[in-house]
Amino acid sequence: MSEQLKNAGMSEAAAAAKSALFSRAEVALRKLGADVNQQTLAYFVPGRIEVLGKHTDYAGGRSLLCALERGFCLMAVPRKDSIIRLLDVGGDLSVEFHFDPELEVASGEWTAYPKIVARRIARNFPGAERGADIAFASDLPPAAGLASSSAFIVSVFLALSEINRLHARREYFVNICNDTELAGYLACIENGQNFGLLAGDCGVGTQGGSEDHTAILCCQPGELSLCSFLPVRCERTVALPDEFQFALAVSGIAAEKTGAAAEAYNRASRAARAVLDLWNAATKRSDISLAAAIASSPASREKMRGILLGSAHPDFSANMLWNRFEHVFGESATIIPGVVNALERRDWPQVGAQVAQSQVNAEYLLGNQIPETIALAHAARELGAVAASSFGAGFGGSVWALVRTQETDAFLSRWEARYRDEFPSAAQRAQFFASRPGPAAMRLDLS
Repeated sequence: MSEQLKNAGMSEAAAAAKSALFSRAEVALRKLGADVNQQTLAYFVPGRIEVLGKHTDYAGGRSLLCALERGFCLMAVPRKDSIIRLLDVGGDLSVEFHFDPELEVASGEWTAYPKIVARRIARNFPGAERGADIAFASDLPPAAGLASSSAFIVSVFLALSEINRLHARREYFVNICNDTELAGYLACIENGQNFGLLAGDCGVGTQGGSEDHTAILCCQPGELSLCSFLPVRCERTVALPDEFQFALAVSGIAAEKTGAAAEAYNRASRAARAVLDLWNAATKRSDISLAAAIASSPASREKMRGILLGSAHPDFSANMLWNRFEHVFGESATIIPGVVNALERRDWPQVGAQVAQSQVNAEYLLGNQIPETIALAHAARELGAVAASSFGAGFGGSVWALVRTQETDAFLSRWEARYRDEFPSAAQRAQFFASRPGPAAMRLDLS
């Protein structure tokens, strides 16, 4: 497996680590009593780095993304009944349930993610009910803004989809023709929305978009992908030179998708929707997203200013709505294209300046930052990073820093020491590591 992963573009050290995780998953399957000598499926599904694009995907905006070299290593053996058994090798946790369109899903538990996949498949693809014994291991920090929950959903779906040959069913190929459309569908499994003719259902409770799923399925090793959403489109890619890689700091403050954190996340989503509703009402248009509203006219920004600053909304102040629009506009229409152009020119000072503006906008316009992520981003720049930014849902999570490969180890040590001094409690749960842009989700050949 290590050779396959290296051939797909993963670094040698990362590939060796994944091979060890697959071995643990195979041992776990044998303990479950699964016959691993029959058709056994194996998938690597990465997490992602949101280089830029904070809370823009569900507004139809842009994101700049890459896959991580960390993720889920999942192995599955088909069953002859409808039972799905999952074993989390790392956490020594297990669950068993049936394919069922009425399957009960308990929000806030790790089992919610595979259960919503099974429930949605049962609803959208009636008769697809062949179960599986599944074991998985992950080196992706959970609740860290690295898309661990989305990677889990993608992992389980890919295995169950192959076992039930969903790609051969009319419901599938009428609605899902390529990886970008599959990313859109998997996002709708997570957020509960309709996708094409495939009816929506319960999700995990967050009103998010398809950025994570797109990065997981579509990004390529060594590259950053500029994507836009509603619908998903991969607009262009830019190579990250070998002399650079990402240093990553997991803050130790969980970025959960449940409880108060989910409500904070969803409030940002609802604010974006309120802006769009006010725009469509005032202009008599029917734009499907904020990005579409922005693109509708060269004068859209000034027109939006007039609409929002004079608005009265029961849930949001006019100032908050204007800030929400300005954040999406600045991130999607100005900063991200500017950074991609600067990366192509190897204009590192401009990359740093544009990313710094994105961080400021997240702190003051989006308002999803916490002292720990703010301090990590600022410290990274002071310690010599080309650029640094927090990313993910916010209200916790992680920070990336773009550093020269040969200086990464020393940088990580200094960065971690600074964080320990400033936030000793959070630092006990923090993680610091490095990654190049890695390969997308893949099925491995076990023959």
